[in-house]
Amino acid sequence: MQPADMGMILLRIIAVGIGIFIVVGTVISAVKAFILPRAVNVWLTRFVFHGVGIIFQLRAKRAKTYEERDSIMAMFAPLSLFLLPIFLLSLILIGYTFIFWALEPQPLTHALRLSGSSLLTLGYESGNETSYELIEFSEATLGLILVALLIAYLPTIYAAFSKRETAVALIETRAGTPPSALEFIVRSYRTGDLEDLGEVWESWRVWFAELQESHTSLAPLSFFRSTQPDISWITAGGTVLDAAALMLSTVDVPRDAGAAYCIRSGYIAFQNIATFFDLTFNATPAPGDPISVTREEFEEVYDQLAARNVPVVADRDQAWRDFAGWRVNYDTVLLQLAAITYAPYAPWTSDRSALLPQSIRGRG
Repeated sequence: MQPADMGMILLRIIAVGIGIFIVVGTVISAVKAFILPRAVNVWLTRFVFHGVGIIFQLRAKRAKTYEERDSIMAMFAPLSLFLLPIFLLSLILIGYTFIFWALEPQPLTHALRLSGSSLLTLGYESGNETSYELIEFSEATLGLILVALLIAYLPTIYAAFSKRETAVALIETRAGTPPSALEFIVRSYRTGDLEDLGEVWESWRVWFAELQESHTSLAPLSFFRSTQPDISWITAGGTVLDAAALMLSTVDVPRDAGAAYCIRSGYIAFQNIATFFDLTFNATPAPGDPISVTREEFEEVYDQLAARNVPVVADRDQAWRDFAGWRVNYDTVLLQLAAITYAPYAPWTSDRSALLPQSIRGRG
């Protein structure tokens, strides 16, 4: 056998290996992204969202107002999902192109047409041999399966989005727009249910648990913006956590264990989502660690609560220490998630993240 023939055989073996590697890797990534019911940071979706995200971030940074920025970022997740199946099917197309070329060396354009015809089940190009037909059938089958998975994936995402947004929309009635923990407590006092918030804490505890499950197994959900530009899942969740922390530390009512469980459920959810996105934070902060809310800001809220006849504890110093002890559990992850999602303005959440553009931090 001539050296040239040996070289060609080796080249064909390498081509088959590359093709199989691309196809198998793509299929495994698709299974992890669309079927596996657990938090797995898949390279395929990460690559698409990071690539599209860079473009959107550059555009968003040039926006002069928050409304303009929100309008730009509202298209980020939908467009990324639109491009995801194109990217996925393109990888299958390229992988099988290598395999078809390895069966019989031929012009690369012909192998590409053969792969495209098989993937899209067009049938205008065929090898007309058993070995070719078997590979053509396998590519067509994979293409149909992947399209079916994507068709089923979108309703799952939008069902989870709708469930998340129901609670987010309802927070406006209790905490105002933009939502604030101060308004949450004042309105609860005015309606006479300040000492009867057990159902509220329980419903949000469940919401946080569902948020953790959906936003790690369905990662694009984190970047789907609310139907109204002034609210988001980050600011809604952060407001509830701050309200619970103030109730446990500052408001002079019988202690409600449900508020403590709500905070724990919330910071666990935020930490797990932050871990999924490889954000850096201290998972076990000490009660005395610094937080982004200053003592002066806390004092201002304390005074406003007292001015509106909300019963507050007499010991301000202890109230501050208790509040900071609760807030430290979710302070860092809350601000980081607000930053990467370009959350709208809300007191004590998106208004103080150093990672957010100045125009957002100063808004309101």
